[in-house]
Amino acid sequence: MQKIKYFYNKWLKVSYLSMLAISLFVIGACQEELPEVGSVPDKTPPSANFSFTPSEANYKEISFSNLSLSAISYSWDFGDGVTSTEKNPTHTYTQDGSYTVTLIAKDKLEVTNTYTTTVAVTAPVSAFTPEILNAGFDEEGSDSYRDNWRNGDLGGAIQITSSPIHDGVKAAKLPSAGDRIGYQLITVERNKQYILSFYYTMKTSPAGSLKVAILAGEVKDPTQIDAKTIESVTLNDQTDASTYVKGSITFNSGDNAQVAIYFTNTGVESRIDSFSIEEKQN
Repeated sequence: MQKIKYFYNKWLKVSYLSMLAISLFVIGACQEELPEVGSVPDKTPPSANFSFTPSEANYKEISFSNLSLSAISYSWDFGDGVTSTEKNPTHTYTQDGSYTVTLIAKDKLEVTNTYTTTVAVTAPVSAFTPEILNAGFDEEGSDSYRDNWRNGDLGGAIQITSSPIHDGVKAAKLPSAGDRIGYQLITVERNKQYILSFYYTMKTSPAGSLKVAILAGEVKDPTQIDAKTIESVTLNDQTDASTYVKGSITFNSGDNAQVAIYFTNTGVESRIDSFSIEEKQN
């Protein structure tokens, strides 16, 4: 009976130790598989990525498209001191330049991945530039530099002068009678903002003015000039007849593929020179 008790106690001890060892092994194995932060490598870590597109209406406004994978939160740095946590943000820059944009994508285990690229914010270059023929009145045609500026339906042709001039060798002259006009039809892009620039001077007396206008398309009837005017400016700087002053008109071409440059004077001999046109940048 004593031996049976001895072996029974020994068996209990061995069984206890075996069960303890098995329990410790199972606990350790389970702990290694627990999905806690930093416990095991992330099997699907996040991958940060994005693309961007400038707005057609305003090139400084950039829309960012988030292409990240396996992420639930996002942190953006637009490179100009502005940040965002939106998934697909839109950001408007205040100045042109190159900006380093960074996106940090994070998953539910708080594992992060970073993607950085450079965003260039610059005005788009138009594929088309309007052309003004004989813009400085220096190119001699079949009729004394005036061929590109005629419209007999609206008035007499401009005169040409060699002094004073702003640039080159010639300028357009309008006698004080006010019965002569300059007119040229040019091709533009629709719905674009343009700046027409030029230089002018007028005699100091009598009082008068010079009008420069942008007309919508071709005009052959003088009674339609006002109705066809997109923008105009009336100039009256008579300070110094020998010194040219810069003038300009800002206009939108609207639905017009062509506009006309038109100028005439009232009451005082006037001169105009050096026309140029450029697309206005936002």
